[in-house]
Amino acid sequence: MEKKVIGRRDFMKSTLAGFGGFYFLTLNEPKQEEKTFDIKGKEKKRVYRTLGRTGLKLPVINMGVMNSDNPNLIRTALDSGIQLLDTAHAYMQGRNEEVIGSVIKGRPRDSYYIGSKVSLPQDRTTGRYTEEATEAEFTKKLDISLKRLGLDHVDILYHHNVSLRESASYEPVLNAMAMAKKAGKFRFAGITTHTNEPEVIHAAVAAKFYDVILTAYNYQQKHVAEVRDAIARASRAGLGAVGMKAIRGGYRQTPSVKSSAAALKWVLQDPHVHTIVPGFTTFDQLEVDLAVMEDINLNESEKKELQKEASLPGLYCQGCRECLGQCVARLPIPDLMRADMYVYDYRNLGMAQDLVVSLELPSELCGNCSRCPVKCPSGFDVKAKIRDILRVREIPTEYIV
Repeated sequence: MEKKVIGRRDFMKSTLAGFGGFYFLTLNEPKQEEKTFDIKGKEKKRVYRTLGRTGLKLPVINMGVMNSDNPNLIRTALDSGIQLLDTAHAYMQGRNEEVIGSVIKGRPRDSYYIGSKVSLPQDRTTGRYTEEATEAEFTKKLDISLKRLGLDHVDILYHHNVSLRESASYEPVLNAMAMAKKAGKFRFAGITTHTNEPEVIHAAVAAKFYDVILTAYNYQQKHVAEVRDAIARASRAGLGAVGMKAIRGGYRQTPSVKSSAAALKWVLQDPHVHTIVPGFTTFDQLEVDLAVMEDINLNESEKKELQKEASLPGLYCQGCRECLGQCVARLPIPDLMRADMYVYDYRNLGMAQDLVVSLELPSELCGNCSRCPVKCPSGFDVKAKIRDILRVREIPTEYIV
């Protein structure tokens, strides 16, 4: 029998398949530098990378502020070497930007960077923009965000929550952003994606409009190899690459999240990722992030732990949208799964309630189906999760902090 020779590419494909898409990258000549700071009388090292063609030199870990309205935590993060605060117009119904504005007031403008996001109405099942997604609406939201922050401009303005190739070039958004940049309301144009990430990233490169991509990226993504390749292409094209969802939705310690630090380090092994913005909400979690900022190398124990975790079922929605074609009621299942993540990972009841209420669903769901036809690739019991998450509608708003 003829002996089959396996080439390097085939070997890599088979290896990735064998580990469910899990792999380790080798940090070959990463474009990064180390800086030493005196923080509260102690010498601390921070690893920095340059955010693509923006030229911004950022620590490899910054702060996703979405779930934190604690000014002391944000202030401590900035005092500890974190420089980029990532927020959005819709976070905490605007309170998030207001808290950040109170923290940065009086600080030298060149001592921090702000990234904020504006999203426009989309059809929940198709992901396409609705008639309400107008240039005027985008501009209105941006102006409100600037007022909340107390700034005349943000450093990065993101076209937020894009899941389709065509949406990356949606003319009303691009027109609004172009005018806003001309008016000096932001420095660098960005785009964010939580679903169908490779397609959106490739579209962002092709648009020749964006300077930064902010994408979900973690070792439990079923399509992680495609995400990795898309990020590499964007980075080579000069775009800055910011990672999110590194810990798959939160700091909750579950059977598949043993080491938050290892999950963060795994993303940073990719030299094409310039920084990540984990959403820490406690001082203990901040300390984990600061330790990673000093040393991004995975030790052998962390590698073994990650390999073990990579084989376990995922605990957050992959956003594949395969469920939409299976549900006879055409329910916005990905949105409901995201609300589930807000509750059980982010511990953010308010955000979950806002999302579920905004869906304007009937009071009773899944009652007509004796057996749920949806087969989730991640193994979720979709019917049970939907019934569970709908309970947030019953919680009085005044009870949600």
